[in-house]
Amino acid sequence: MSRVTAAVRSPQQSARTGAGRPLRTLAEPFVAAPSQGVSVRTRLKGLTSQDEEVLCGVGAHLGSLAASDLAVRCADGLAHSSRRWAERKRELTGESSSRWAGSITKATHDQWALSRRCQAAHLKSLDAAVEAIGYRLSLPVGAKGGRGAPGGYRSRAEWFAKSRRLAVLKERRGRVAADFGAGRVRVVRGGRALAHARHHLSEAGLSEQEWRQRWEAVRWFLTADGESGKRYGNETIRITPDGQISIKLPTPLTGLANAPHGRYLLAAKVSFAHRGSEWADRVEANRATAYRLHLAPGRGRWYVDASWQRPPVHVLSLEAACASGVVAVDTNADHLAAWRLDIHGNPVGRPVRFPYDLTGTAAHRDAQLRHALTRLLHYTHRTGAKAIAVEDLDFTDSKTREKHGGNRRFRRVISGIPTSRLKARLVSMAAECGIALVAVDPAYTSRWGAQHWQQPTSTSTRKTSRHEAASIVIGRRALGLGAWRRTAPPPHHRSDGAGHRTVQARHHGPECEGTRPIRTAARMRSVRPSDE
Repeated sequence: MSRVTAAVRSPQQSARTGAGRPLRTLAEPFVAAPSQGVSVRTRLKGLTSQDEEVLCGVGAHLGSLAASDLAVRCADGLAHSSRRWAERKRELTGESSSRWAGSITKATHDQWALSRRCQAAHLKSLDAAVEAIGYRLSLPVGAKGGRGAPGGYRSRAEWFAKSRRLAVLKERRGRVAADFGAGRVRVVRGGRALAHARHHLSEAGLSEQEWRQRWEAVRWFLTADGESGKRYGNETIRITPDGQISIKLPTPLTGLANAPHGRYLLAAKVSFAHRGSEWADRVEANRATAYRLHLAPGRGRWYVDASWQRPPVHVLSLEAACASGVVAVDTNADHLAAWRLDIHGNPVGRPVRFPYDLTGTAAHRDAQLRHALTRLLHYTHRTGAKAIAVEDLDFTDSKTREKHGGNRRFRRVISGIPTSRLKARLVSMAAECGIALVAVDPAYTSRWGAQHWQQPTSTSTRKTSRHEAASIVIGRRALGLGAWRRTAPPPHHRSDGAGHRTVQARHHGPECEGTRPIRTAARMRSVRPSDE
């Protein structure tokens, strides 16, 4: 989505970055498009024992069909075609219904495609690791590394250990490449972590019966895609505006129906507290709405998820988004450092920190992140800014020990930064608040922030941290300004020996710094003679 432009730098910046080491090109800032998908969740309360038995029976039956369909899809590999997809759907229709079969085959296709993308990413990481180790093994032991390139290994023992690791990675890479070329993917319905816990029940803190209940629950299938124009937007799992739920039973289970046309009506009613009015408008207009019923085995609670797609919206231009200044945010492993910048790139007030704790369960980590982002959005609203500037971080290829060597502390830091989850959450939450999200290139933000802004913004009572200073550079980059705090002083003479004077301005062409044109004649101040 971003365009790449050459980095604007001065001789002084090049010297401070490193002698003879040019700056890499910087990507232009861009306004991130808001997410078009919406998903809300609520709890199913008031279910009877018969309702739970019917839900478990339907989920187990459809789950077995989904498992068999996934096995068939994985066996087809790259030879799969649209004709084969239609055949799979016809085979499942007799055991369920045409709409249930369509939902199952679509979920199977999405799961296979996701595994395929993960396999390609794994192959890419193995190639990078093999290349990095092979390069370092080719250097003499103890050789110093240059700028941007690692050196040799520190000892013969480390060199020998890495040579053995290289052999292991090459063998692993060969197996993954063979599977990728043949279109073979390995998918575990229910999750590989839960399957692994079956052999380590004591470590997982589960009994065999508890594990069996969780394993069966996560393998159930109770997902129905929506259809526009149908009653309440879904014919398979139908939820009326007043919260009444009915399910179209599969063909072998139609004897359990308590409503006409082979449907089962649940005793529980639901209401969506979050985005409930938006959901009600879609349901009353018979617009497509997908539903998913699932059980949380640890709690014994049933939940229903409703999801739909919004029409694409017009993305603001960068100038319009930054017309009122920005709130610049530096993302870290345990907090967000934010600072308000005006339209001229000057920091306003003092920086603000929004801490979070990413330890514990996945639900706890997600709640911590959502709470920090909510506080950030409230702070942005109070300051009057209409945009948030963040770094376009992506550490997918920078977490391996082959790239960073023995720097375990740095690897832990970049692994702990929630890059993908934070971007996904912030894009959707900012769109709901009417705040634009501006993504900038993360290159040199911490270095230049500490160099040009950390000391000038510190006071006798409060010292600006490196992360807070980096947020200023992030905000100035979103506004199209350089990282320098002020212009360089004028030279001590008028010749060109001192070089051009650096300016604090937006990106411009190099012709603006050229010499003035030579005048061919002096200006005349004489008065023109009259005609008399």
